[in-house]
Amino acid sequence: MKSEIQKIDLKEKSYSIKANNPFEDFAYLRAMEESESASETSGWIPDHLGEIENKKLISFMPLYKKFNSYGEFIFDHQWANALQRAGRNYYPKLLTAIPFTPCEGDRILAKNKRNKFNLIDAGIKKMEIEQIESWHILFPNEDCKNVLRDKNFIERFNYRFTWINDDFYDFDNFLSIFTSRQRATIRKERNSINKLGIKINCKRYEEITTEDWDLFYIFYQKTYYERAQNPYLNKDFFKIINTGNQYVKPVIFFAELAGEIIGASLCFEGENTLYGRHWGATKKIKNLHFECCYYQGIEYCIDNNLKYFDPGVQGEHKIRRGFQPQATSSFHYFLKDDFGKAVSDFCKSEKIQIENYIEACKSYTPFNKDYKIV
Repeated sequence: MKSEIQKIDLKEKSYSIKANNPFEDFAYLRAMEESESASETSGWIPDHLGEIENKKLISFMPLYKKFNSYGEFIFDHQWANALQRAGRNYYPKLLTAIPFTPCEGDRILAKNKRNKFNLIDAGIKKMEIEQIESWHILFPNEDCKNVLRDKNFIERFNYRFTWINDDFYDFDNFLSIFTSRQRATIRKERNSINKLGIKINCKRYEEITTEDWDLFYIFYQKTYYERAQNPYLNKDFFKIINTGNQYVKPVIFFAELAGEIIGASLCFEGENTLYGRHWGATKKIKNLHFECCYYQGIEYCIDNNLKYFDPGVQGEHKIRRGFQPQATSSFHYFLKDDFGKAVSDFCKSEKIQIENYIEACKSYTPFNKDYKIV
């Protein structure tokens, strides 16, 4: 049966498609748009593509037209400046990504490679018709990476730190992989929180209320204000997310001291991965960040048999707490070969630096000599 590529409006509630990643679930993407956290006002113009067959959505690709590089976590300002110096327009650009969410996922949701190719071809055709110079696909998973390599996208390498559950049965079993000195350091960090009388309460998606989101937002926005930034996500986003908790599966760790909630971290649970996203606190307490954002997530993964914990991008301090360096990459397509060649050469040179950095990180990871880094 013949299919057709169409622009997909997520406000059309009849559309749905299976996603293995909470951030590619339509409940999450709709919350971004309905709250106007990701909208034309914030520089994210939805232009999603999907393939319709027999009035049913069989494939989907999130797509945004961007007039800036705000909230992407992959930095291309040098590329933008170079193209503009050449008298050409870097913006608007096309972007396939989850707004403000640097977590790996399918990015092109389809049942087979042919359907994924159809969406990619439609994106390239859109570039040609609208004379858009570049298209960027950020944080794809391994399956999507292979598809993009087949379509000759330029691959740009980066790194992240991921915790891997090697069938640990409790936190102490996890600590056994460390050198004795680092094992003692982690225990000291956790004990410092216990000695202050701070309790960590975990609320899973089926327990989270609108009042919990109101409380969490206090901590979330404080983190941004401390950096003299406006929060990426507004309060309405979290209220809307609450109606789809069962689909995107948020997990909040609240820190309580003497009956007062003083901090919180927010994660989302995928099929085999816990994704750490946001955190904040109203009191500056040493090691509270490590407890809320790392150790609680690790324990949650062990208790719930999740294979991976992705706490977010960057942060060498994660290495000392058991997170392993992993290569990641983004993919880029340029309408004209001259600029594409220049970017390709840059990415090849940058790849060597990234590989050297990852190897250096592995030698810094404080595991005992018997434990093999994955």
